[in-house]
Amino acid sequence: MPHNLHQYLASLPDDDGDTPPVVDLDLYFAGNADEESIAPNQWGYGRPPIAQLYARFREIAARPEVEKVLVGLHQDWCDYDEDEVAAGRFPPAENVHLFTRAKVEEVEGWIAGMEADGVIAGWPYGKPANAPAPSEGYSVLSVCWD
Repeated sequence: MPHNLHQYLASLPDDDGDTPPVVDLDLYFAGNADEESIAPNQWGYGRPPIAQLYARFREIAARPEVEKVLVGLHQDWCDYDEDEVAAGRFPPAENVHLFTRAKVEEVEGWIAGMEADGVIAGWPYGKPANAPAPSEGYSVLSVCWD
């Protein structure tokens, strides 16, 4: 699966902006067994295994008040190359963005036990160039680590 993600990232136009791209929840997590790919500082210190994170975010994505779930890559994502793909590694991710009608406090309850640093309104580093806009009535809430 890292090959599909690598192909997607390679298809993005070059962007000199400071905001890393986002990728679809399933594109990032399906087949991902790279425990160091997201929240590596919390892995081994309470963060659930990546498969459990994926399952929890899929449950969240299925909620009626959630329109979309995207994974925000870490600023070092551009160091991700063919060697990383061959090794089964995924690019580093730093946050997960929810397009939702829910409030911050409600989402904090949904992510309990993920060892996240919290939930914030909006994009932590500005809107990524490849990110769609949420539909009317939805806003962006970001689950952040580090």
